[in-house]
Amino acid sequence: MRRKRTTEEIGRLAKEIYGRDIHPRFKDDYDGKVVSIDVDSGDYALGDTISEAARRLRKRRPDAVIWSMRVGYRTMAGIGARNPRWDE
Repeated sequence: MRRKRTTEEIGRLAKEIYGRDIHPRFKDDYDGKVVSIDVDSGDYALGDTISEAARRLRKRRPDAVIWSMRVGYRTMAGIGARNPRWDE
């Protein structure tokens, strides 16, 4: 049985995986794309939208615990403020 994680823990794990494995490889070529990350395996998929990236990842990992982010940015979107870059 899989251990249930909090939303905060899933986000923290995804950001660790992103910072360590994904950002250094894709920050320039895929800036602005969406990456969906399986926090259990570290596997990920890219897409133009959250649903596209998540669907691609689910094809390979049907039981994935998914967190999605925008490549190069700390958040998916901003309301009334700028969207901070990952390197800032």
